[in-house]
Amino acid sequence: MDTFAATLLERPSRLWHSAAMQETQSILQQLTSPEAFIYAFTFVLGLLVGSFLNVCISRLPREEPAEQSIVKPRSHCPKCKTPIAWYDNIPLLSYLLLGGKCRACKTKISVVYPIVELLTGLLFLTSASAFGLTLFAVKWIIFACLMIVLVFTDIIARTLPDQVTLVGLSVAFVFAIFLFLGDGAAETLSLRLFAFPPPAPVLSFVDALFGATFGGGLVWFVGVAYFKVRGRQGMGFGDVKMMAMIGAFLGLKRAFLTILFGSLLGSLLGSLVIITLFSRGWKIDVAERGFRQGLGSVRKLRWTLASRYWLPFGTYLGIAALIVVFWGTPLLDWYLRISGIR
Repeated sequence: MDTFAATLLERPSRLWHSAAMQETQSILQQLTSPEAFIYAFTFVLGLLVGSFLNVCISRLPREEPAEQSIVKPRSHCPKCKTPIAWYDNIPLLSYLLLGGKCRACKTKISVVYPIVELLTGLLFLTSASAFGLTLFAVKWIIFACLMIVLVFTDIIARTLPDQVTLVGLSVAFVFAIFLFLGDGAAETLSLRLFAFPPPAPVLSFVDALFGATFGGGLVWFVGVAYFKVRGRQGMGFGDVKMMAMIGAFLGLKRAFLTILFGSLLGSLLGSLVIITLFSRGWKIDVAERGFRQGLGSVRKLRWTLASRYWLPFGTYLGIAALIVVFWGTPLLDWYLRISGIR
């Protein structure tokens, strides 16, 4: 082959699909890695726990003590009372295969059930990914489960069961002893009072105590002030106990962030709900409620809309608390910087 002909030949180029093949092999290796199996197991475990949380959400708000049992009787259709077989109780999958209906009587199954299961699975997965396979991940998984139950019982039944808030408060104090909370409020106070700071478990427990006192106390104060000014109850004592539990888990600073974000969510989402209702032509028969004319009728109309269609405050607190768990540290650092505290 002469030199001129050789210059016309191109060097063998890499096959177009070789890079894609390498990427595919890399993805397969990641999917078959031990970490992938662990995360998949965590997600599936979350789905199963979510199915149990649905039982708690359904039964705990009931008034009769016999109906509040989360163990007995076994799961059944609320309309025809037919017991649900195990193959119809597989999280997410059974709902899809049944088309969202009871196998026996064809009654529609509430979409809340698959939403709770999927949300629990995602929060399990997120906790394991963010905190690793540690006790901190276990702590925030338990916290997420408590928040899910409280958020949905508050939406559905307008109640925050003591079985959840008070038990959660106790669990938070136990975790504070074994896992350092690191809020910093107790450490700052101890440096002013003592020559040597107390042991870490003591500081962590005091941080949890500060968080519970501040969170529950602030919500209680706002509720009392609202009642004094407006002459009606703005929030129940369940919100106080829920916020005390959240404060014990998060500490004082993040309890403040939770109340701040919860209030913002309440303002934004509540306004969106009202705007959506009016834009879709929702009407309230003002005459039936005695709201004939004048400013008083407008105020009562607003209150009726708020009480009937707005999500309760516990729902906003629960959502805000979950946001603070995963994004609270950078948000808190940002707030301290712009406020000049740090």
